[in-house]
Amino acid sequence: MVFLTTKMMQRTAVFVTFGGWVTSLVTTFLPFWKTMNSDLNEVENWFSGLWLTCLYTEEVGIQCKAYDSLMGLPMDLQISRVLTLISDGFGAMALFVAFPGLEGVRMCVSQPSTKRSLLISAGVLTWVSGVTTLTPISIVAYTTVVEFWDEGFPDVMPRWEYGEAMFSGWFGGLALVIGGTLFFVAVCMGDYEQKLTSPRMTARTKHYLKTEVL
Repeated sequence: MVFLTTKMMQRTAVFVTFGGWVTSLVTTFLPFWKTMNSDLNEVENWFSGLWLTCLYTEEVGIQCKAYDSLMGLPMDLQISRVLTLISDGFGAMALFVAFPGLEGVRMCVSQPSTKRSLLISAGVLTWVSGVTTLTPISIVAYTTVVEFWDEGFPDVMPRWEYGEAMFSGWFGGLALVIGGTLFFVAVCMGDYEQKLTSPRMTARTKHYLKTEVL
């Protein structure tokens, strides 16, 4: 296809990575990882995130409060905090590293091997960012399911359920994994185009054309 060039693939990888990174970054600080409402008091809705717990009422609106102590947090939230911050850092590094390696950017122009290495590094960093986004989301989702179906809690007691931020986190993590994969696809496409334009391949092509004419 005409539009499926190495340059276009690189731009697509950056675009998908940037979208996944922004989504993951927003998910990190959203307080809507888990939600809970009670049948006894339907006007109150509780929301929980990695950093805040919020209460929504029709009279007052939404009120949020930070957790009192880090050591008092459940283990899944402590691990999720660390992993999401690592994910955001690696995603920012991936975008920073990928920019000089793009075609059309006047940096490292005379060093194509350096550009190639930068794109490979960006792909690895993006993959790490995607995995460290999907892992905490999956951990919190697993603990939420286990606690929801725990028979030790009375039936009348409200249970935590999935919040909107968990779905945005899954989307962001998958986008980062796809973005990292596209970086590697762009590198492979660049290697193939360079192989086609190499002097040996060009001479061989001319020889075949000459043979066909004879």
